[in-house]
Amino acid sequence: MNVSIATAALNQTREVRAATASGYLMLFIWIMLLALALWAGISNGTAEVQVGWKWAVVVLSAIIGSLILCGFYLINPNEAAAIQLFGSYKGTDRETGLRWVLPWLSRKKITVRANNIISDKIKVNDLRGNPVEMAAQVVWRVTDTAQALFDVDDYKEFVLAQIEAAVRSIGSRYPYDDIEHQEVTLRGNHDEVGEELRKALIERLAVAGITVDECGLTHLAYAQEIAGAMLRRQQAEAVIAARKKLVEGAVTMVEMALQHLSEKDVVHLDDERKAAMVSNLMVVLCGERDTQPVVNTGSLY
Repeated sequence: MNVSIATAALNQTREVRAATASGYLMLFIWIMLLALALWAGISNGTAEVQVGWKWAVVVLSAIIGSLILCGFYLINPNEAAAIQLFGSYKGTDRETGLRWVLPWLSRKKITVRANNIISDKIKVNDLRGNPVEMAAQVVWRVTDTAQALFDVDDYKEFVLAQIEAAVRSIGSRYPYDDIEHQEVTLRGNHDEVGEELRKALIERLAVAGITVDECGLTHLAYAQEIAGAMLRRQQAEAVIAARKKLVEGAVTMVEMALQHLSEKDVVHLDDERKAAMVSNLMVVLCGERDTQPVVNTGSLY
């Protein structure tokens, strides 16, 4: 028996501008209603119809004034308010200052300021399988308030989870280090790795209406269980690389010395003496300690 399971796609929400009013205008209207109610309450009247009319004005002003008071809210700079009607999204208000909306519409505030997060250190296996500890610093902000509030459960927790996932993904693509400098590495190419991490985060956080302004690695080191061994390996590779450069330079200097001796006809050496000279020069140039010269006062041969 075949059972087909249909997965419903995410019903994405898009931010739209909400239909709201200036709170200062509504505050002026409320003050006018208050003044009208006070005038009706304190003015003298004897006729029964006139007294009833005044009480009607007071009651009506009180009801309308209470409704107006329930609609006031404040929006600070770099802040927004999502407007809802019984759970239905009606738009986002980004105008700062005192604002007003119909009292039966709910308001949910959300900050659109830049946020800075330094993730926890996590252990990642790099391209060569070596365990590496990594942590990242990310500057992010909300660009679509509707997506951040209604398309993910908790957008802040969502950001933290996606940062960890992105760091693991990027960390596994590159080796920690390359002594020959022929590959892009985590340690030697901070700008390239940081830019790729930023692109990966932007792609991952797009569903939540969040963008990433800046990111980079704040911690990068071998895991403790292999740190000692990898340090010795790095030291050995550094020594080998230094020796290689030293030998290349010594060979060049020996070749230059033999060429100049031959061109200037200073001395004529046979193959055996050339070999001895090369051997002596290589010892002098490649030795780690200062050499002790031996002076030959007799014949060269």
